[in-house]
Amino acid sequence: MFKKSRKKIVAAILSVLILLLFGTFCIIYLASYVEMTNENKALLEEYVNAYTIPEKPDMGGTVGRTEGGRGNPPGKPPMLELSTFYSVTVSKSGKVLKVDTADVSTFSEDTLTELAERIIESGKQEGVEHRLIYRVEDKGDYTLVAFLDNTVILENAGTLINYTLIFGGIALVLLFFLARYLADRIVAPLEESYQRQKQFVSDAGHELKTPAAVVNANLELLSREIGENQWLSNIQYENDRMSALIIQLLELSKAENVTPQMELIDLSRLVCGETLPFETVAYENGLLLNSSIAENIYVEGNSVQLKQLVSILLDNAVRHSGSGGEVEIMLQKEKNHAVLSVANRGEEIPEEQQKHLFERFYRTDTARTGENGHYGLGLAIAKAITEGNKGIIAVRCHDGKVEFIVRFPLKK
Repeated sequence: MFKKSRKKIVAAILSVLILLLFGTFCIIYLASYVEMTNENKALLEEYVNAYTIPEKPDMGGTVGRTEGGRGNPPGKPPMLELSTFYSVTVSKSGKVLKVDTADVSTFSEDTLTELAERIIESGKQEGVEHRLIYRVEDKGDYTLVAFLDNTVILENAGTLINYTLIFGGIALVLLFFLARYLADRIVAPLEESYQRQKQFVSDAGHELKTPAAVVNANLELLSREIGENQWLSNIQYENDRMSALIIQLLELSKAENVTPQMELIDLSRLVCGETLPFETVAYENGLLLNSSIAENIYVEGNSVQLKQLVSILLDNAVRHSGSGGEVEIMLQKEKNHAVLSVANRGEEIPEEQQKHLFERFYRTDTARTGENGHYGLGLAIAKAITEGNKGIIAVRCHDGKVEFIVRFPLKK
């Protein structure tokens, strides 16, 4: 139980921390990328606004590059000087007047020309193409298509992502150990309290067993001395109730604290054997007991405890069925599990109460206080036995039925 609680707490803490970490990294990355992109767009706009052709060729001239053709004005800002710009100027008649490759071989004149013509045909004024931020500007006699190399931004973004993944992975490992530490600190007091409670139940059961036996023996002696007596009968009744409660407490303590001796069990035969005596009990209560038990279903468990489990579930179903109803017990294979289900006709149990059915001393009818020797420990014992034999127990309500389902791993 506490292992599951630890896992849930670790998962919850990690989920919150991962979301915070991931959200922080995403905000930093997006903010950095947007800021660098906007800065480059501003530089490109400044470049386009300041661009002029120093020696204006004939508008019908041929393609060529002139010295100082980038058209950068004197005294331009350092960022403009450090940035790599490319440009293509095209006349109104569609002739390429000039191509500036910025004296680097990354993009050839033909590549830039083809790219510029495609951009002009698309009608877009700005955008990104082939790691280049572009801007189209009408300069009157010609059209300027200017490019700014965006490679640095992309490389910086890639580097940021790589470092984020590396440090994020390291952070997750550290956060996992932190979450485990916090989970242990959170669960430790609960586990200690639960262990003390279990120990108290065990100790109380053993300590009360002897006084109850002594009281019973003295009652028998007094009955022989003075005969039938109303007060002695009342004492005997209450002592019997207390003895039944002590027995159930000891059974619960044994199921929770003692590791059962496991063996290969023919569960089909065991369930069938425990069902037969309850046919008479069901008949006496005006009920019909229907059984559907598949053969050759083997599990690994403790036969004494499993017999007690079947008995508890059948007794619970018979007690909570109205006269004229029926109780159904079924054992079958489902994939790699043996599934035992016991169902009875009865009022639907609210979901809020279903969560507490397997707790100690819990009863759906609070008006019942230990009548017929039942104190709300039966299902708690059933759960302890199921978990001790590596199984899972659950309850569900459907079609006017209350059904308890137990699953055990199959043993070939």
